[in-house]
Amino acid sequence: QVQLAESGGGLVQAGGSLGLSCAASGRTTSGRTFNRFHMGWFRQAPGKEREFVAAINWSASSTAYADSVKGRFTISRDNAKSTLYLQMNSLKSEDTAVYFCAASTRLMLGGEAFDYAYWGQGTQVTVSS
Repeated sequence: QVQLAESGGGLVQAGGSLGLSCAASGRTTSGRTFNRFHMGWFRQAPGKEREFVAAINWSASSTAYADSVKGRFTISRDNAKSTLYLQMNSLKSEDTAVYFCAASTRLMLGGEAFDYAYWGQGTQVTVSS
């Protein structure tokens, strides 16, 4: 089974930076592993629905971002290390949320939660103003 584990969350002041990591392990029943998953980051703030943050395809040749983070966040991956990253710069108080990484086995890179079959437990990011 596929397992995802986020790390790197914490408390940061507005305007600061934080980097998140997501370590992947295991494989699907068909034998697919991290280097064949599209990967995404989502976040959920208290009282709000989970929302898309960023996504990257399996080869890292394509990325997508929510408008709210474009120009401030950068998604990347290291297939040799089975690790996904999210570098967050110029953080704002509205970026405060639990951040989840997710893996998709769909053909196309997606930006909806239902595109992703595997999820981590999440890591808290708090931005103080």
